Amino acid sequence: MISATMPHSSSTDISKSKEHGEIRDVEKTADVEEMSNNDNDNESPRSEDIPPLRGLSILDRFLVVWILLAMAIGMVLGAKVPSAGPTLQRGTFVGVSIPIAIGLLLMMYPILCKIRFESLITRLFRRQTTPSKSSSPSLLKHLLLSILLNWLLAPALMTALAWAFLPDRPDLRTGLIYVGIARCIAMVLVWTDLAGGDGEFCAVLVALNSVLQMVLFAPLAVFWVGVVGGEEVEGGVGEGYRRVAVSVAVFLGIPLGAAVVTRLILRALIGDHAYKAHFLRYISPISLLGLLYTIIVLFASQGAHVVDQITSVLRVCAPLLVYFLVVFSATIFLCWKLGFGYGVSCAQGFTAASNNFELAIAVVVAVYGAGSGQALASTVGPLIEVPVLVALVYVLKWVRRRWGWKG
Repeated sequence: MISATMPHSSSTDISKSKEHGEIRDVEKTADVEEMSNNDNDNESPRSEDIPPLRGLSILDRFLVVWILLAMAIGMVLGAKVPSAGPTLQRGTFVGVSIPIAIGLLLMMYPILCKIRFESLITRLFRRQTTPSKSSSPSLLKHLLLSILLNWLLAPALMTALAWAFLPDRPDLRTGLIYVGIARCIAMVLVWTDLAGGDGEFCAVLVALNSVLQMVLFAPLAVFWVGVVGGEEVEGGVGEGYRRVAVSVAVFLGIPLGAAVVTRLILRALIGDHAYKAHFLRYISPISLLGLLYTIIVLFASQGAHVVDQITSVLRVCAPLLVYFLVVFSATIFLCWKLGFGYGVSCAQGFTAASNNFELAIAVVVAVYGAGSGQALASTVGPLIEVPVLVALVYVLKWVRRRWGWKG
């Protein structure tokens, strides 16, 4: 899922009071407030909830508009200034031009600063005094289900859809497969929060996926693209794995390590509240700016050629739309049939249906180049994901009322 800016602390959201059922304001930059363990039988406010679109910050609410503008600026720049492409490709860092590498790193760092890695450790190892909807051993069951959905079924579905919709375009097909492998680690917190899901459990899933991506992304990319997809890998499978692994280590590993250090130091110095309300609030827009800057550079690098790729952009939209709808609906239905509470089911659904487009863009640009069809396919994702998942927030809240889904 696209990992754009989190809503500002001045925005008002709805959160459930664990003791009195009150509605209180929460700071949107805090990702999702920690939720207490005694809310199993209480429901989040329903009709009083603010509309999901109004729960997003201005930047997130019009994210699709900003991305379209960035694409347009890049296309105009590439078409009208022929020297733009060669200029932007000067100097490389792990196979990526320095201007693009800067944008990729700027995209990732603010996102990773929001991940509550401590939630994963706390929920895995703390002793529960009372049963909880996501406590051990229940927590282990939920984590195993999430791993199955995110790292096996979702990439498999994306691979199948890529082949079904793009049998004649191996470049676009490969770009989509990379998107399917990259699991969301930021905006899923926003979708879960807006839908009234379990924010603490969602934070655990996000922390788990951010760690698993460091280990699983490269081998899964080689497996789904090279083995299952049958794509020819330049230099052989070993070289393909090396290039993907290096890209992940640089464009995910470096900002991930920096984010962990930042989180540990700043929370110790200024406290958790100030870290969320001030530090995250002011660095969050950097992620979106990095994404828009990267899109402009990518499209400008492709020059006039990208104008001929409008049809390709539209063709990529179709499998993405089917992917989001099928994965989300199937996950929600499965969780409901298994008897899971609404809170954790909501988190599971949005986590499975969201993708980390920033990482996918970073890897395909490093491996295939900024002017490749793979890079073009990876940039289309946010255009579809944001409006579709906002719509699914509305749908899920309606389903909750319709089914009387508690927990």
